Amino acid sequence: MTDAEKIVLVEAMTDETDEDVISAFLAMAGDAIYNYADPFQTSDKTELLSKYGGVQAKAAAYYINKRGADGQTTHSENGISRGYESGDLPNSLLKEITPICGRVT
Repeated sequence: MTDAEKIVLVEAMTDETDEDVISAFLAMAGDAIYNYADPFQTSDKTELLSKYGGVQAKAAAYYINKRGADGQTTHSENGISRGYESGDLPNSLLKEITPICGRVT
């Protein structure tokens, strides 16, 4: 998935239309995915992220939609409740990523 395709996908999932803003969130999402999938950074980041383009777009949309409520654990107002999972990305997205493992010698 190309960067342009990811931007279109994020635009469809959010109300954000500024490509610079979307690109910034895609970069943040890419870093989070890379750090989760390869904590020792032994693989090529570009190659790894090409495998997780859809997850990267979903993660960027998650970040964009969470703006203004960063770190919120619970919130109730007029019958609407919000709560965020602990950590940077929700477990539902992390489950889509297979961490790289290897043998320690």
